Amino acid sequence: MKRILLGTLFAAVSINAMAEAPGGPNCGWGNLLFEGQRGTPAHFLASTTNGTSGNATFGMTSGTNGCSTKAALTYGGKSWLAMNGTMNELSEDMAQGQGEALTTYAVVLGVKPEDRAHFASVTHDHFQQIFSSANVTAEDVHNNTIAVLKKDPQLAKYATEA
Repeated sequence: MKRILLGTLFAAVSINAMAEAPGGPNCGWGNLLFEGQRGTPAHFLASTTNGTSGNATFGMTSGTNGCSTKAALTYGGKSWLAMNGTMNELSEDMAQGQGEALTTYAVVLGVKPEDRAHFASVTHDHFQQIFSSANVTAEDVHNNTIAVLKKDPQLAKYATEA
């Protein structure tokens, strides 16, 4: 259970850490205070300032503090599957139709607890389509999983590209 929660936490953190800051790169007092500085410490302190005071959220809703919500958020990092080294474990679990990595993947995709057994069954049944070759990438696995989910009436609601 710890591994599931830890995997989900790492996935959520990595996705949030690599996305463009909500409200834009110039949003919040933290960005104002640390303007022009580079490196992890400055970014961390700016993010902490924005997060603890709530000023970035206020700025996004009011259009102040240098914030804008007009641009689309982007993600330039690697897939969480590749970053956390879970591809092998996920392939084993999917081939078996159960396991912690498969459950973690379902959680990350937003699959509700009542649909997870069906998710495990469907992904098991379509294992060859999802893991289409020996050198499949995490992005391929994700795209193939989404394609499988789109075809299943119960799981189609979880088939989002994000």
